[in-house]
Amino acid sequence: MGTEPIDFCREIESYLCQKNDGHLVRVTGPSFDLVSGWAARGIPLKIAFQGIDRYFERYYRKGPRRRPIRIDFCDADVLDVFDEWRRAVGLAPPRRDVGEVEDIEAAAAKPGVSLPAHLQRVVLRLTAARAGGSLGDEFDALIDAVARELDAARAETRGLRGEARQALVARLATLDQDLLNAARRSLDPAVVAALTREASEELAAFRARMATDAYERALGAAVTRLIRARLNLPTIVFT
Repeated sequence: MGTEPIDFCREIESYLCQKNDGHLVRVTGPSFDLVSGWAARGIPLKIAFQGIDRYFERYYRKGPRRRPIRIDFCDADVLDVFDEWRRAVGLAPPRRDVGEVEDIEAAAAKPGVSLPAHLQRVVLRLTAARAGGSLGDEFDALIDAVARELDAARAETRGLRGEARQALVARLATLDQDLLNAARRSLDPAVVAALTREASEELAAFRARMATDAYERALGAAVTRLIRARLNLPTIVFT
């Protein structure tokens, strides 16, 4: 897969064609400049695809499609997904200009989401992940145990304050790490190696601007994100 803007644009054009049921919408002129800008920002190709998917999903929810979608309509969603990816792997939110990459803590929960609502969403996601198929007795048993513990905690969260609430938030971080450790062990080493290569490709545009330790942290976070996505696991951490 090419990394030059022209190659990036060709990949986007091909993907857009698929999403438009084979109808070719050229990425040329201002559209080419827009997509080239995505490449210049370092937006990984698969992240751009996810942004395009998000726009199409919202468009389909409005009813029958009436016309082919131009790539320009997907810009806001692509940038939103890129911002989410950067936070997930521990990179600073992008500035309007392409500046130095800085490290920040990953944002695990969306701002404004209450703790009870977060727990409810996590339990539903864990239940769905468990129903998706067995990846080993240890992993399935842990999912069941975590889901039961979080379901019980939901009944207590509304009255939690101070140290009790802090203790629950700390427990969520521990459960999240336990689940990720079990998830990694449940996967074939070849799968983990493939996800690591994919994560490295995602970070390629930022590698030269990052210190070694910062890159290693970002790579680990990117692999974790891909494992979550592969197994449909929620982020249990609450911030």
